[in-house]
Amino acid sequence: MLSYLAKAPLLSEKRERELSSFLEANGLKFNDLRLLNLAFTHTSYSNECRNASDNNERLEFLGDSVLGMITAEYLFSSFTRFHEGEFSKIKAVVVSEESLSEVALGIGVSDYLLIGRGERSQGGNLKKAILADCMEAIIAALYLDQGLETARRFVLSFIPGQVEKFLENKISYKDYKTELQEYLQKRRGKVPKYVLVSQTGPDHDQTFSVTVELGTKVYGPAEGRNKKSAEQAAARMALIAIGLEKG
Repeated sequence: MLSYLAKAPLLSEKRERELSSFLEANGLKFNDLRLLNLAFTHTSYSNECRNASDNNERLEFLGDSVLGMITAEYLFSSFTRFHEGEFSKIKAVVVSEESLSEVALGIGVSDYLLIGRGERSQGGNLKKAILADCMEAIIAALYLDQGLETARRFVLSFIPGQVEKFLENKISYKDYKTELQEYLQKRRGKVPKYVLVSQTGPDHDQTFSVTVELGTKVYGPAEGRNKKSAEQAAARMALIAIGLEKG
């Protein structure tokens, strides 16, 4: 058995039918349904199983990189008139939590999530962070199951549409991290350094606290429900202090 499937959630016949329904609805196939099932498994579910089941966090980590690479490649090959700064802004929006959660809802991800009873009672299957993380995990699962080309086809089934929405001003997202990085690089030739100060709370409901260092100056800490949102909040605090954003 592959190591990352050692503690995948057990697949009942009912669950197999549910996952098959998701695949059929979205024109996808899987050689090993355990991978897809793991991609749908939130930490709150594995916690309630007393860690007898793993969760999708490792897949999310891999999927984030695969998604970023495919999106960057698409932008590079499709928009020759854009420069690096414009690519960065577009990419930040279309792979953001807002964008991915929108796509996830559109393809029915919320109906197949394995989440704990407490998290579900709080509407966890509709939380943007959980949906976006699951999308990244699904991308990683496809990559591991069938390779890069299959993952690319899936990503390109929705990323061009999200890019088009951005270009038509139908979706927007304030990317404070990119704004701060561009400001710092132009003036000092350096990049911000984000430091995780603390991580508190149960696995399914954590709070991350992050500071950002601009040379000798430190701004924050700022909090978020995940590391990415905490970093965005810290970048915004720095931009307000510099005078580039309103408080």
